[in-house]
Amino acid sequence: MLIHTIARRELKAYFTSLIAYTVIATFLAVSGYFFYTNMVMFVMFVGSDVRLGLWQQTFYDMRFVLVSLMPLLTMRLFAEEKKLGTIELLFTSPLQDVDIILGKYLASVLVLVLMLVLTVLYPILLAIVFSVDIGPVATGYLGLFLMGSACIACGLFLSSLTENQIVAAMATLGVLLLLWFIDWNEGIAGAATIRVLHQLSFSEHFLNFIRGVIELDDVVYYVSLTVLFLCCTAWSLESRKWRGRA
Repeated sequence: MLIHTIARRELKAYFTSLIAYTVIATFLAVSGYFFYTNMVMFVMFVGSDVRLGLWQQTFYDMRFVLVSLMPLLTMRLFAEEKKLGTIELLFTSPLQDVDIILGKYLASVLVLVLMLVLTVLYPILLAIVFSVDIGPVATGYLGLFLMGSACIACGLFLSSLTENQIVAAMATLGVLLLLWFIDWNEGIAGAATIRVLHQLSFSEHFLNFIRGVIELDDVVYYVSLTVLFLCCTAWSLESRKWRGRA
């Protein structure tokens, strides 16, 4: 119930400001552009590969849009509280740190779900003209959800480290881009190192989802990364309390 209260508070903050509307509108506009241009390309030049190839390319494009926008969604979660001084009210209220963290995280995830649900219009519209395979579409959305959830957890942690929202957003984007491109140096690193970097790569673990395949390793990767960042957020809040006591 306490988590629900925090989540409702955060959702109200999102939708009484322009943050959620701007992020959602940008995501829909850019994703819609990619979907339209990819559809035109596959219909005109590929033809029979529309049922699978279109979704592979569209989800491939949408993932980068998602990674780019999630820092804007999470930058205010703790940074704004610190700047306004309301973080002290949360710490002195009868709330556990885990309630605060999970409440804020849940609110952001719900915004993410809304963003993804609104794009379901794309396969619905396409189904009027072409047959749509539900499997690849469903796995693609699952991959976007898992990736977006990990991005939110990362942004939540970095927002807990600063009171400046811009710093939180840029730091989150930097970490996410590092995870994205971490295995793109195959010409320099050795084979053994590349195998390790592939296991750490944000983009590498997403590829199976857009192919219509759910691998346990990929699911575990995103869930583990999410849990890791949430734990880091808890440690960050706890360390701030110890510094305050000192």
